[in-house]
Amino acid sequence: MGLNLNDKKVVVAEVSAKVATAQTIVVAEYRGIQVSHLTQLRAKARAQGVYLRVLKNTLARRAVEGTAFSSLAAEMSGPLIYSISDDAVAAAKVINDFAKTNDKLVIKAGNYAGKSLDKAGVAALASVPSREVLISQLLGLMLSPVSSFARGLAALSAKKEAEAA
Repeated sequence: MGLNLNDKKVVVAEVSAKVATAQTIVVAEYRGIQVSHLTQLRAKARAQGVYLRVLKNTLARRAVEGTAFSSLAAEMSGPLIYSISDDAVAAAKVINDFAKTNDKLVIKAGNYAGKSLDKAGVAALASVPSREVLISQLLGLMLSPVSSFARGLAALSAKKEAEAA
């Protein structure tokens, strides 16, 4: 049985709230995927903080209407699963990683910060390291000169002590 008007309004409001804070939306066709595999996908998405939902396309179009993601409306046809995340990379990474292991999940499109992405664009976005990894790489780069200087001073003091003895 379909949703009544009030239920539809609730769904659109919920999805609109997620879209309002989102940085990335990825849309994939899930035709022919077993329920157990979809359950695994949802568990992975939940662990990464990604909002994953199967929606009626008309409701999804209403939710993205007037937002930076409105260009996705042209891609909304067929049985789709919507992956929405506040993290720039998480939605693309969850869907792309799952699509590698399950050929029945077909990535149709994505949108990152108002820019439309095709399948290759979603894969490229998914290959970007997470925020935490990027921060640790940056800190490692920043600490490198300091630690090299400290090692140089330690070697110099060891050399002076060896000469004095």
